Amino acid sequence: MPDAALRLKNLAEQLLGAPLPVRIRAWDGSEAGPPGGPTLVVRNRRALRRLMWKPGELGLARAWVAGDLDVDGDLYAALDRLAGFIWERDEDAKNLRESLRDPKFRAAARTLVGLAAPFLPPPPPQEEMRRRGRLHLHTKGSDRQAISHHYDVGNDFYELVLGPSMVYSCAYWESEDSTLEEAQRDKLELIARKLALKPGMRLLDVGCGWGSMAIHAAREHGVTVVGVTLSQEQAAYARKRIAEEGLTDRVEIRVQDYRDVRDGPYDAISSIGMAEHVGSEQYLEYAHALHDLLKPGGRLLNHQIARRPQTDESTYEVDDFIDAYVFPGGELAPVGSTVGLLERAGFEVRDVEAIREHYALTLRRWVANLEARWKEGQRLTSPGRARIWRLYMAASALSFERNRIGVNQVLAVKTPEIGTSGMPLRARAWQ
Repeated sequence: MPDAALRLKNLAEQLLGAPLPVRIRAWDGSEAGPPGGPTLVVRNRRALRRLMWKPGELGLARAWVAGDLDVDGDLYAALDRLAGFIWERDEDAKNLRESLRDPKFRAAARTLVGLAAPFLPPPPPQEEMRRRGRLHLHTKGSDRQAISHHYDVGNDFYELVLGPSMVYSCAYWESEDSTLEEAQRDKLELIARKLALKPGMRLLDVGCGWGSMAIHAAREHGVTVVGVTLSQEQAAYARKRIAEEGLTDRVEIRVQDYRDVRDGPYDAISSIGMAEHVGSEQYLEYAHALHDLLKPGGRLLNHQIARRPQTDESTYEVDDFIDAYVFPGGELAPVGSTVGLLERAGFEVRDVEAIREHYALTLRRWVANLEARWKEGQRLTSPGRARIWRLYMAASALSFERNRIGVNQVLAVKTPEIGTSGMPLRARAWQ
């Protein structure tokens, strides 16, 4: 009688010391666990071999990307239940490798070995980042490599996920009944108002993506824009859009590192969803570089994801799945750290707006877009990468909803020595 699911259920509960919150369906057709909710599908023994050779999150990630693991039912519900079972536990439970060294777990390990046989390490999925050098040093070369891994996966795929706005950052929702395109337009307009954009001004858009902010600023506010990105595919797409809008005389898109921009001063700088790629060791350099590129009185709008602070910040580690498959080399920092570094670089921080709930809404719309055209999404990139995007966006939506991460718009001014900031007396006048 097939019993792999029951054995897996018992094994998981023994290793992690809690009742399994989802049902399991194994490769032999057997099922075990609580009925009536999402089901974790273990399609083959290879999933177990991945966990044996890479215990913890990276092994799970490889199994998911390869299609060895799947979820039947509500993905959000499955992730929410599994988060409490696997990730949101004490450090000993998180580190399966250490647990397996304990004698009381050795019998469970033998069971896992028996289920996983033959005991050979499967190769990582092709979508896993192949590192050349240390990405977390954030050299110009490593940053180009990381950006290409995430963004150069096909503009058609991003069109499917992001929709017509082609904005890959948190939208700004006047109401949950708004369309994604309306919410993204409102976000771009909010940033333009915070920067007080006016005809004749020069805007630098750092990490310009597919050109949406540059186009909005030039078309709606009459400014001249330079957008910089490290992605060749983004730049080509943005230039085509700009030509179609008839804005080539006012918008220039460069494939250029922000550290190589030398044609300041600019009246304003927007950095929307780019600073997460900078890295903690380079962040002060980033802040100084943008400060130097602004004219006195110029404004910076820094739109950035933040994590919750830790008691011991030295223990912070980048999420294995995100680092290997989504944003290689990316790092999150608490918003207080970001504000402090901007101030150290010479900025006067004038406003911090937290829009955490807005990103959860945005991500759920992106997931819905992908799920609605799932087969096409797989064809436009690869089945493994489509699975990566679905998982990371759904998991991120839950993280924003549960206040595990947030996103903030920080408005800062290069205030001159005489103290004239140019800011209105009434806070949030842009609304």
